[in-house]
Amino acid sequence: MPFSSLGLSASLLNVIAEQHYAMPYPIQKEAIPAILNGKDVIGIAPTGAGKTASFVLPILEHSQNKKLSKNRHVKTLVLVPTRELAIQTAEVFQLFGSALPNRIKTMAVYGGVSINPQMMQLQGTEILVATTGRLLDLIASNAVNISEVETLVLDEADKLLNLGFRDEMDQIFALLPKKRQNILFSATLGIDMNAFREVLLHNPVVIEIKAESKNIDLITQIAYHVETERKGPLLRYLIKHENMNQVLVFVSSKKTADHVTTKLNINGIEASAMHSLISQGARTQALQKFKTGKLRVLVATDLASRGIDIQFLPYVINYELPRSPKDYVHRIGRTGRAESSGDAISLISPEEVHHFVVIQKKMGKRITLIQTNKLELSGY
Repeated sequence: MPFSSLGLSASLLNVIAEQHYAMPYPIQKEAIPAILNGKDVIGIAPTGAGKTASFVLPILEHSQNKKLSKNRHVKTLVLVPTRELAIQTAEVFQLFGSALPNRIKTMAVYGGVSINPQMMQLQGTEILVATTGRLLDLIASNAVNISEVETLVLDEADKLLNLGFRDEMDQIFALLPKKRQNILFSATLGIDMNAFREVLLHNPVVIEIKAESKNIDLITQIAYHVETERKGPLLRYLIKHENMNQVLVFVSSKKTADHVTTKLNINGIEASAMHSLISQGARTQALQKFKTGKLRVLVATDLASRGIDIQFLPYVINYELPRSPKDYVHRIGRTGRAESSGDAISLISPEEVHHFVVIQKKMGKRITLIQTNKLELSGY
């Protein structure tokens, strides 16, 4: 089924072709027609399955035919849990909306930066991508009004509807019109959705795409058994010896991210850290450089990795293992996308061996541990 069969206009189909998207992903095949038909949708699909375009494309299609809203009264509201995801989602709207005959202004708002420029730039915005806290700040300042929202999207809905965001979400729901289209997307739904069905959804179309084994099979998984104190030298050895570029390194803490980044730079490997204590401007700049291949290594915590979405990312390295097998799959799923291959490398200390066995059992895939005790790492 090609994109041309989904009900999208020629303008959007031209942009899709220019971006070299040959065929729609399974989630897109089902979600795009349902959203175009005005249905409420719950879309559940693994990371890298094409969820963002599943709502961006039909929303842009609808927006072409809508009357302009009153100033600062947005028609489409997309809520996301993190700043990086807000920026990335707005970029996707802007990319696909660039060739439309009618200009549709999309804007991302989020905390961590001055609110005043965002307040001024909101004028004329039709599609607003927002984190919850900053949205409420802007509403309190009368900078934006959501009483006429026609389409509400919750991206990574499992996180937005958990206890951490519950108070903010309740405040936002109270300000929204009751009659609207609701779209929820998530890689998983680890919460009780029944509590929100009556509030949010009206006879929703539920689309669930299972993680396909072939996606994991596209990823070459390699694991090295290494003493903790030799992890840094081994990381630098692998990057230099294998001439790696565009390497996403996962660590478990902000302190480790800073330490690993410093050591990489001292040893001539350009790297930047990505965590919650890094300023938003620096994070945005580092992410942009990394996406365009101008930054060799990005060292990120799991929280900050939300929103790092690169279609052809060649390398993911687990400097430290995540707590859960689900997070491990999420990490390595950053590579092996769009039917392209990728390498996922894990550095396993003796203390992590048992946990790595558990991860392999949950994943249903065995990975041989390569011993590194005889590898000469001096000078790295």
